[in-house]
Amino acid sequence: MVEISEAPPGDAPPLGRPLLGKTVAVVHAAWHSCGSYQVNVSQIAAYRALGARVLSIAMMDDIGAPPLKGGRWPSYVAATQGVGADRRFYSGAPVSALAGRLLIDGWWRLIHGDQASWLVELAKRAPLPEGFADESVDLIHANHYFTLPFVETLKQGRRIPVLLETQDIQARQYALRNKGGFFIPPYATYDDMLKIELDWMRRADLCVHLNEEEDRDFRRLLPEARHRLIYPAVPEAPRARGRDIIIVASDNYANYLSLRWFLENVAPRAAGAKVAIYGNVDGGVKRRDPALYESHRPLFKGRVEDIGAVYANAGCVLLPTVEGHGLSIKAVEALSCGAPLVATPLAFRGMNIEPAALSNVALAGDAAQFAQYWQEAQARADRGETPPLASDTRRLYEEAFSPQAYARTLAAALDTITA
Repeated sequence: MVEISEAPPGDAPPLGRPLLGKTVAVVHAAWHSCGSYQVNVSQIAAYRALGARVLSIAMMDDIGAPPLKGGRWPSYVAATQGVGADRRFYSGAPVSALAGRLLIDGWWRLIHGDQASWLVELAKRAPLPEGFADESVDLIHANHYFTLPFVETLKQGRRIPVLLETQDIQARQYALRNKGGFFIPPYATYDDMLKIELDWMRRADLCVHLNEEEDRDFRRLLPEARHRLIYPAVPEAPRARGRDIIIVASDNYANYLSLRWFLENVAPRAAGAKVAIYGNVDGGVKRRDPALYESHRPLFKGRVEDIGAVYANAGCVLLPTVEGHGLSIKAVEALSCGAPLVATPLAFRGMNIEPAALSNVALAGDAAQFAQYWQEAQARADRGETPPLASDTRRLYEEAFSPQAYARTLAAALDTITA
């Protein structure tokens, strides 16, 4: 669970409790073991630090069994015990929805690659969670445009301010995923899916964006909407004091492409360098490229219960990012541990910083340079060197990405819609 201290870093003012007596519903996809889940945990912690009573409302992004009675629900609940909300609710489109218009309105478009419409149609069919009608909600913090049809159900006709946290332009993510999928023509285009996304975003009272690129693009695409850039709060990893060289990655298509580049282009050039790869990206590599997985099987450690222990034992974190949109949560997590980083420039996408100016970051422009910096990190580990307690990346994390920084900026943004 994320905790927010009343003692902020540096000279920042204390948080205060402006939401005391208010109830905030945080609506999010029923995801775990990924950056978005960590963002949701931090949102809940921030609202509680500001004095609110917080409800977590998880929406499944697929048809399936009723909440908690099968399908992906048991694994989701087991992996999210630390979500930190005062009360939890669950919903998702039931299998019976296939007997209605979902096949026409959603599935038929999905087989052409239109993931934007599919998720909207699922959200429209997610029922009001049991017991939620008894709640009096003062603010809804929705994550991703596709939860907004479900938000309409939650509002039950009431006037409740809605803050939408976009977490990247989703149409970009869909277009990237479609490259690795199997769909039939005519294919849904990026513009097709973006239009659906923007149409739903217009219903929010405030659109919050997590990175510089996303904020700039949405301001241009939706000039009539209210926007605010708020970097996400990422739970801090333990300070790195070890010698291990690590990669941490979840299973998404961009991470798979980045890891494939690393294994095929960097690893052969880095003789003698070691790395351990943590996270469920192992399953994505095995599924998409079994031969690549088998040839590097010893490097993959899979998902671990205590990722904090992995960071605590790190002497260097590798960020071989060559694909992806939006701010990288794993990159921010790496910043927080304070370890030396070997990274590509894309790992710092969406951050208004110059990574080359950070003294403990080795920025690699190509595979050969990445391999060289990795070997140098291995040499430091072999000499027994461990990261210093203070570092530029740790200071950057505290100033821009800590829970305290997020809560203060969020409180200021709420003044525009709750006054």
